[in-house]
Amino acid sequence: MISRGRPLLAFVASILVAGPPGAVAGPPAEIGQPLPPFEAKALSGEPFSLEAATREHKAVVVLFTSTVCPYANYFAAHVRELSESYGPRGVLFVGVNSNNWESREEIADHARERRFAFPIIKDEGHVIADRLGADRTPEAFLVDATGRLRYRGWVKSKQESPDLQRALDAVLEGRPVRRPVTKAFGCAVDRH
Repeated sequence: MISRGRPLLAFVASILVAGPPGAVAGPPAEIGQPLPPFEAKALSGEPFSLEAATREHKAVVVLFTSTVCPYANYFAAHVRELSESYGPRGVLFVGVNSNNWESREEIADHARERRFAFPIIKDEGHVIADRLGADRTPEAFLVDATGRLRYRGWVKSKQESPDLQRALDAVLEGRPVRRPVTKAFGCAVDRH
């Protein structure tokens, strides 16, 4: 159920893309280094462990998202398509919502509406976002089967450059990622 204040929240989220002063993530995860492991319970009730996921898949995409961020919503169909096409190739997507004011119910409804078939985590207290240094939605972290960060940044650029998709192809083909870091743009992860 959508509350009356929801359109106002969406408006504020779209205006405050840069986030409030002092809202910063932890130190960014470094390309080529192991991504800090985390465990959480998905909204489905299933446990999720990044360490276990990397052992069981060729790659894992940790995607920070939001129910109201216009940028996250704009790229939602592309994310779903990537998940559907790369899932059979051994890639697991996991969505993480770290915004304090987005409820589990809103996040679950949003995932259903967008037809996301991958695990979605409500990051209470933005623990995962802080650990990985995430500060935008959407922001993607691509981890290979050894748990090392191979790509970090946008899903697609404003000019539709499919950098996440290119990084996925490189990782699956055993090649270096040509552009391993892109500046994620979108809405700030709310830490207040």
